[in-house]
Amino acid sequence: MYCGQCGAQIQPDQKFCNSCGTAVTTAPAAGAPARGRVSRHLQVLGILWIVFSVLRLIPGLAMLGMSGAVSMPFMPAHFEGWLRPMMHVLGIVVIGLSLAGFVAGWALLERVSWARTLALVIGIISLIHIPFGTAIGIYTLWVLLPAQSEEEFHRISSPA
Repeated sequence: MYCGQCGAQIQPDQKFCNSCGTAVTTAPAAGAPARGRVSRHLQVLGILWIVFSVLRLIPGLAMLGMSGAVSMPFMPAHFEGWLRPMMHVLGIVVIGLSLAGFVAGWALLERVSWARTLALVIGIISLIHIPFGTAIGIYTLWVLLPAQSEEEFHRISSPA
């Protein structure tokens, strides 16, 4: 049995949760997941990843478009030799991260078993994308990284 507030494991004879002190109520129906931190934040986290990824797609497409432009009048000629390929590679990387973030958001909403791992990896990478990537990265780590979160996510997720 698990605490309905924090998701910590509770012995059948306990009256209060050892982790958060919440009074233990009757056991949930068989197969009903406990509403711990992960289950309370999973939908918000999935939606945030989808929205953030769609917004991150815009600069990636802009970089790809600028790298393929016929001429860049604002750029000195000696920069064009290395800046154009660099913008192309960065555009592809940003689009790839955007697609991975979109897949992570969708998988979190669907509660797929591998979604937690993908969201953690993308969350760590997004920490350098100040300010929104840092915020969603910290939120992702806060929700999904603790050991209790892994256990709870495993309980509420469906196999791929």
